[in-house]
Amino acid sequence: MPAPPVPVGEDPSHAADDAERGRIRPAFTGPGAAGLEAIAATDPDFLPDTFVRGARKAYEMIVNAYADGDRATLRPLLDGDVYQAYDATISAREGDPAEPLRLVRLKSARITDASLDDDQFARVWVAFEADLSDGETMRRAKEIWTFKRLVTGSDPNWLLDEVETID
Repeated sequence: MPAPPVPVGEDPSHAADDAERGRIRPAFTGPGAAGLEAIAATDPDFLPDTFVRGARKAYEMIVNAYADGDRATLRPLLDGDVYQAYDATISAREGDPAEPLRLVRLKSARITDASLDDDQFARVWVAFEADLSDGETMRRAKEIWTFKRLVTGSDPNWLLDEVETID
């Protein structure tokens, strides 16, 4: 007696392969691949594309809040020393009639490196290129922002840990 037909896509010889495939996460390539792999191994919800989308939003929020002098928005997004530097600059320009630089357009954001320190502290470096203006002059900003997060903690938010201007 012949075996009953197997519906398409339900080949029992591949059932174990399909179950195994459900546990496989994508391999990372490009800049910071080893660091991205380490972060994803500790935090299975970490996806670089999702991270970059969030980093773009954070960039826009931080640049706009900085221009507005909005410390309440900045505080939960910045690490302590970055907040202190931004706060000092905001204080120094208070009373200055000059318009601060504002974001006109975020041209690009890309991960340049990543690391996981002590299996706890994730850091991801993102290169941003943006056009900023004070209403009279346009300036191209090229910076690398370092975001950090304690991946073993319950807080899913990343903090801006460092800003480096590049040429």
